[in-house]
Amino acid sequence: VLGATHVEIEHHLEMGRKLLAAGQLAEALSHYHSAVEGDSKNYLTYYKRAAVFLAMGKSKSALPDLTRAIQLKPDFLAARLQRGNILLKQGNTEEAREDFEAVLQRSPDHEEAQDQLLRANELEELQREAHAAYHQGDYSATITVLERVIEISPWDPESRELRAECYIRMGDPQKAIQDLTPATRLRNDNRAAFLKLSMLHYSLGEHHESLNHIRECLKLDQDDKECFSHYKQVKKLSKQLDSAEELIDMERYQEAIDKYESVMKTEPNVLYYTNLAKERICFCFVKMKLAPEAIDVCSEAHQRDPRNANVLRDRAEAYILNQEYEKAVEDYQEAKEFDGDSIDIKEGLERAHKLLKISRKRDYYKILGVNRNANKQEIIKAYRKLAQQWHPDNFQSETEKKEAEKKFIDIASAKEVLTDPG
Repeated sequence: VLGATHVEIEHHLEMGRKLLAAGQLAEALSHYHSAVEGDSKNYLTYYKRAAVFLAMGKSKSALPDLTRAIQLKPDFLAARLQRGNILLKQGNTEEAREDFEAVLQRSPDHEEAQDQLLRANELEELQREAHAAYHQGDYSATITVLERVIEISPWDPESRELRAECYIRMGDPQKAIQDLTPATRLRNDNRAAFLKLSMLHYSLGEHHESLNHIRECLKLDQDDKECFSHYKQVKKLSKQLDSAEELIDMERYQEAIDKYESVMKTEPNVLYYTNLAKERICFCFVKMKLAPEAIDVCSEAHQRDPRNANVLRDRAEAYILNQEYEKAVEDYQEAKEFDGDSIDIKEGLERAHKLLKISRKRDYYKILGVNRNANKQEIIKAYRKLAQQWHPDNFQSETEKKEAEKKFIDIASAKEVLTDPG
C-alpha cells in the first residue's frame, strides 16, 4: 500500500469509519492499517486506529498510536486526554498526570481533564496507603484500600497481584486466583503470575488447571527453571491421578490402589492429595469386598476429612459387608447430613435400615425360641411364657434382678417387632 494515492487513503478511512460504526471491528482495523501504511504522517489516522483498538479492548495496542498522534500534533488534546485515561487505568499516575496537565495548560476549564487529574492524585495517594498497610502486615486494610485502587486502575496488574498476595496470606487462595487470572493478561510476560496461579490450583487439588497455567508460563519461556521444575511435578501427579481413575472405571481396583499409593509418595505435603488417595482406596476395598481392610482405610479417611459424605457412604457399605448394620445406618445418616441430595445415600440408608430390621428379626425369633415361620399366636404364647419366667419380681438378688430386667425388655421388644404387621 506504500505510496497509496490520496483517493485510496480516503477510501480506507471512509470504510474504516463505516465498519467501526457497524461494530465490525476487525474489518475496520484492517482498513485503518492500510490508511496508516499509506500515509504515516497523518495524526488523525493514528487516532482513529487507536479508537478501534480501544473498542476491541486492546488498550495496550492503542497507546503507541495515541503517542504517535501526539508526536505529529502536540496540541492534539483529544489524543492526550485519551492517552491519559489509559495510563490512569493502567495505574501509571505520573505519566497520566502529565497528559492531563498538558490538556489543562492549553484548555484550563477542561472538566474531564480536571476530574481525571484529581483521580490521578487520589490514586497515587491510595497506592502509597496500600503499600504502607501491606508492609505493616495489615492485609485486611490493604485489601480495603486496593478495592478503590482497582476501581480507578482496573488494568494495573501490580495492584491485583498485591491483593492476591494479601488473600494468600489470609488463607483465601480462591480469591487470590480471581485476582491473578486477569493479572496474567495485563502483562506481556507474566510468568510469575502463571507460576503462582499454577501453585494455588495445585494446593487446592485442581491439578488440571494447575497444569494449564504452568504450560502458559513455559510458552513464554520454555527454559524458565522454576516453571519447568513445577511443571514436571504437576505433570507426574496429574498423570497418576488420571490413571488411577481410569483403572477404577475399568474395575481394576488393586492396580488403582497401587496407583493411589504412588500419588501419596509423589505429593506427601499437600493434604488434599493424601485425603483423596485414602478416600479412593477405601472405595476400591469396598468394591473388592474386603470389608476389614475397607473399614480400616475408610476410618482413617473419615478422621482426616470428617465431613466427606463419600467416605461415610463407602464405610457404611463396608459395614454392610461385615454385617454391622447399626454402624452402617449411623454412617449413612451422617453422610445424609453432609449431602442431603444424593440418591445413592438415600437408597443406601433405606437398604441399611431394611438389613438392620431383618437382622434384628432373626435375633428376635432366637430370643423367643420360636421358628422363623412361627405365626402371631405362637409368638404371643412364647412371649407370655418367657415374660412370666423372666419377670424381675421373681428374682431376689440385685444382679439377678438386673439380668432379668434386660431379658424382660428383650422379650417385650421381640414380641413387639415380630407381631408388628409393618
